Amino acid sequence: MSTQLDLQEQEQLDTLKQFWKQHGNLITWLLVAALAVYAGFNGWNYWQRDQAAKAGSMFTELERAASAGDATKTGRVFSDIKERHPRTVYAAQAGLLAAKVHADKAQPDAARDALKWVAESAVDEDYRSLAQLRLAGLWMDAKKPEDALKALEGVKSPSFAALAADRRGDVLLSQGKREDAKAALQLAYKGLNERMDYRQIVAAKLTALGASPEAAASAAAASGATK
Repeated sequence: MSTQLDLQEQEQLDTLKQFWKQHGNLITWLLVAALAVYAGFNGWNYWQRDQAAKAGSMFTELERAASAGDATKTGRVFSDIKERHPRTVYAAQAGLLAAKVHADKAQPDAARDALKWVAESAVDEDYRSLAQLRLAGLWMDAKKPEDALKALEGVKSPSFAALAADRRGDVLLSQGKREDAKAALQLAYKGLNERMDYRQIVAAKLTALGASPEAAASAAAASGATK
């Protein structure tokens, strides 16, 4: 009986050896690849957490400088964050805050540079769109409507579409294009939530242009019903 069992075990062992001889290298490489992917994934997560922690600490320093109105230090810290941790959310937030400080200190060139970096380099679309929206405002202040309109073309996030339309209306109105401005403001009014206070400001602009805000809303409802 024991001899029979020994023969069966020997056959199984021989079969296993033959299988490993044929497929052993492939299995080994697959295991190595799987372990490499797992290790890389863990390493990437660790790196991201480490980058975020360091960027967060630097952003806190930038906030202190901004609160003190220190545009020089604010700009310096922002430069450090975007150089060392450009792929973090803190970098985009730092750019927006730095732009505000520079604008408040009558440093429009530095403010625009900060916003341009966010618009081009932020990892999140909302931050890129917000930067373009604010950049358009600075171009309006500089009496450069064409540059403002170009910046507004870069607003891709649906979250800021209505505000971009409102600002476009302001730019077009500054160019004397009343009908185009009216159309843009109507889009803004339709897109803004009814509970937003700013919607009433847009309504006032439309009224000043001789347009009925409620008519714009009704037209939007009718358009939606026919689709």
